[in-house]
Amino acid sequence: MSPQTVQERNKALVLEAFDTLFNKRDYAVAERYWSPDYIQHSAHIEPGREGLFNLIKGMPPTLQYEAGTIVADGDFVIVHGRFSGFGAPVNWIAADILRLEDGLLAEHWDVIQDEATKEQSKSGNPMFGDRFPE
Repeated sequence: MSPQTVQERNKALVLEAFDTLFNKRDYAVAERYWSPDYIQHSAHIEPGREGLFNLIKGMPPTLQYEAGTIVADGDFVIVHGRFSGFGAPVNWIAADILRLEDGLLAEHWDVIQDEATKEQSKSGNPMFGDRFPE
C-alpha cells in the first residue's frame, strides 16, 4: 500500500476538523486542527480560531455539516458542503477554501449561498449531492 499523498492527508485532515467542530462540537479536540494564528477571510465570522469557535458555540445543537466534493492542491483544500439545522429558514451550501500549514488549518475563505429547492432550481438538479433535501 502506498503512503498517502500530501493532498490526501490534507483532505482527510479538513474533513476530520470539520466533523469535530461542526458535528461533534468538541472544541478541545478542534484546537488540535486549527492554528492558534488562524486567519479568517469570511465576512460571516469574527477573526481567528476563537471567532470561529464562538460562532459555532452560539449555534443550535441541531447544526449539521455534510461534506461533498473535496479537492486539494498543495497546501490548499476546497470542500463543497451543506450546513443545516442552524436556525435559518434554508440550508447553506458552502465552498470552504482552506490553506494548511504544518498540519493545521491556517487560513480560510468561503463562498456561501442559500440552498435552492427543487421548485426554485432552473436546472432541476440539486445544488448538493444527488437529491434535494426533504
